[in-house]
Amino acid sequence: MTQEQDDIGVVTVVLERLEKERLPRALDLKAKVDAGERLDDMDIAFLERVFADSEEAKPFLDRHPEYQDLAARMASLYEEITAKALENEKSA
Repeated sequence: MTQEQDDIGVVTVVLERLEKERLPRALDLKAKVDAGERLDDMDIAFLERVFADSEEAKPFLDRHPEYQDLAARMASLYEEITAKALENEKSA
């Protein structure tokens, strides 16, 4: 199997996971922190998994710059979530 074939498989799985799992969960977390709530252990574990996965995705994104904008938008969303969560923790 070639690198390109591997990448097609990877992008298929990643985009499906993004659509069905990651984005809905991220939007739920955004609503939660925007409402002033604090993140629980499961929320933090989810974000830790996302950040670890994003590190592993860097070589793929280097090979496929067409996905860099999407990755940047997701990173921005996660940054908004963590910044607001930190603010909520400080207010608690």
